[in-house]
Amino acid sequence: MNHEELKTLFQDYCRSVRHYSTHTVVAYGQDIEHFAAFLTREDFGGFDQVTPRVAKFYVATLGDDFTGRSIARKISTLRSFYHYMLKQDLCTTHPFIDIALPRSEKKLPRFVYPEEIDAVFKSIDTSTDKGKRDYVLLETLYMTGIRVSELCAMRFRDLNLSGRTVLIHGKGQKDRLVPLGVRLVEALQDWFIGPRGNLVKQADHDVVFVNMRGRPLTERGVRHIVEAVLDASSTHLHITPHTLRHTFASHLLSRGADLRSVQALLGHASISTTQIYTGIAKEDLRKAYMAGHPRSGKKD
Repeated sequence: MNHEELKTLFQDYCRSVRHYSTHTVVAYGQDIEHFAAFLTREDFGGFDQVTPRVAKFYVATLGDDFTGRSIARKISTLRSFYHYMLKQDLCTTHPFIDIALPRSEKKLPRFVYPEEIDAVFKSIDTSTDKGKRDYVLLETLYMTGIRVSELCAMRFRDLNLSGRTVLIHGKGQKDRLVPLGVRLVEALQDWFIGPRGNLVKQADHDVVFVNMRGRPLTERGVRHIVEAVLDASSTHLHITPHTLRHTFASHLLSRGADLRSVQALLGHASISTTQIYTGIAKEDLRKAYMAGHPRSGKKD
């Protein structure tokens, strides 16, 4: 099989067996295509002919064009790809098994302060159907910390408004129950009673969030809505839907929530993924101390 056929087989496996998100499957495909282009350019043959020496040479060529984080992702993709190839008897060796991941600087996730997020919400005109939709969409992202893909997949049957919970279908078909605040429940009820019904003329689907034509929102559509809300506000903030997820986690931790609870709410498989947010919480504490303690060293 050629490069394209093997890439397609692996993507189908990731999609149907591993249940990876569309975004992940596409990213894997792009990484494999980049490696295939390298093999073709250097005349190294097919995927099954790659040796550890060739793998090291490929990684060495990445340094000028990619960050350490991007290089690590490409190596991880190819490790998974060759694990699949070995299991399917499509190759006899794993050339990337001993390739070390580059050390990357851990950057704190971008987040916004409570007063900044309040200013964004206050800027939304909730007198229109569109405004009510935009408001409850942003409120849901911020108040639950769910991923954009999870928001787009949310259906009526997942919501228990009387019990103030929502069942989230996360990565790898892992479900989790996320609580809903009173204000968010009220905003959702308001959205269901009026605007959504006005937009969805024929109830041929039960997706919670829809576009202005009544069709289910896409991930791209959600990002466009967030961008439009920010453009219309005077906050001059750079916020993405994922920024709201970061903000959700950092605000919980800075107010005393324990790490395990935040891990469960975010749907992280590993506690180490959640631990990066403790850096934000600590930075908040440091700023509060420097600003407010009489002997912090701050000069008048």
